[in-house]
Amino acid sequence: MKKQLYLKTFGCQMNEYDSEKIEQLLDEQNGLTLTDSPEQADLIILNTCSIREKAEVKVYSDLGRYKKLKEINPNLRIAVGGCVASQEGANIIKQSPYVDMVFGPQTLHRLPEMIKQRELQGVPQIDISFPEIEKFDQLPALKNTGPSASVSIMEGCSKYCSFCVVPYTRGEEISRPLDEVIEEIIRLTLNGVKEVTLLGQNVNAYRGLMSDGKIADFATLLEYVASIDEIKRIRFTTSHPNEMTDSLIDCFKSIDKLSKFLHLPIQSGSDRVLAAMKRNYTTLEYKSIIRKLKKVCPEITLSSDFIIGFPNETEEEYNQTKKILQEINFDYSFSFLYSPRPGTPASFIKDEISKEIKESRLKEFQEINNNQGKEYTKQMMGTKQRVLFDSLSTKQKGYMKGKTDNNRVVEIEYDKNLFNELVEVQIKGFIGKNLLGIPINEN
Repeated sequence: MKKQLYLKTFGCQMNEYDSEKIEQLLDEQNGLTLTDSPEQADLIILNTCSIREKAEVKVYSDLGRYKKLKEINPNLRIAVGGCVASQEGANIIKQSPYVDMVFGPQTLHRLPEMIKQRELQGVPQIDISFPEIEKFDQLPALKNTGPSASVSIMEGCSKYCSFCVVPYTRGEEISRPLDEVIEEIIRLTLNGVKEVTLLGQNVNAYRGLMSDGKIADFATLLEYVASIDEIKRIRFTTSHPNEMTDSLIDCFKSIDKLSKFLHLPIQSGSDRVLAAMKRNYTTLEYKSIIRKLKKVCPEITLSSDFIIGFPNETEEEYNQTKKILQEINFDYSFSFLYSPRPGTPASFIKDEISKEIKESRLKEFQEINNNQGKEYTKQMMGTKQRVLFDSLSTKQKGYMKGKTDNNRVVEIEYDKNLFNELVEVQIKGFIGKNLLGIPINEN
């Protein structure tokens, strides 16, 4: 009987991508098969995220539950990976000595060897180093079984926003060579992939080495991906405003395969707060980017990230953020209360604003954004949309779901002939945020 792996993933799409790689790596090299029950597992892995407050607390809470499983089964092995592992390092073993392995986002490819050394040496293994691009050279290509896949094109972040821990947990920005990215995508198309999402902490900061020694920017990479016939749609996330070059903006006009959707975090509508966040752009510069995007692609849909309650954010500054939300008219977006991350510059700022005021502002802000999202939903009624149906509905039995070019979920009655296919759909209704449609060729 094959040994079993329980893998719990926290956080962003980069972590989801890493977990897929971990699963396949341990299947191929260690003969581990995935289970959804930690009680049945021979190896438990927490692939962690440290973006939000109390991330470490949640990890240690989970570890406390798994400790009891290890008391029952001493042969159980427990590993902590991802950004909390990178941030906490040996402290995880100090606080939870029953943990067997601690590895960072850049060393997940070394996991099979760490497992081996844990058994040989009989002591916990820790590797949270930053070996740059090495992991991409040693990880297996994803064996995708659906029409959509994600491809990580770069690692790390060099922006050093004052509130963010990512540069310290994932390292500096390192881009994969262009040929390697294209080769991985071509291999995925052989397994039926038709849509690819390009991933990176700041994906549009991509600067990949080409075979002729030149450096390809992100716009160049998009052109190469679009030239692959089997790829019908391209998405990417997450972007930084400082890397939205004119050549990249023009891609939304020149590349038909590029999804007409952009998630572009602004974080605040106040220039003072943006400066304190070390975002290195102004609201005027951000709005200039949006104007250019809408000029080349009037149908583009936009979403964003907002931090409410950055230290000492005044009522006026909050109102400026609220104003830009409404002015740009973002679709459903992500907004969070500011949470100090250990060791970041912003965590040392003394904050005079009460938590009650911040929570009240966040509630109001999210209500405004939800109403904007609902208006977008209404505007899509009766429209025709391209949808790639790649999974079953979790809300309606007998339905399947997929996404439009502008990143909205659409559900239709299950049809095996349309599953894993790009289909023209007419939007007829909605349930919550999800749209309901009818395939046009069946009308």
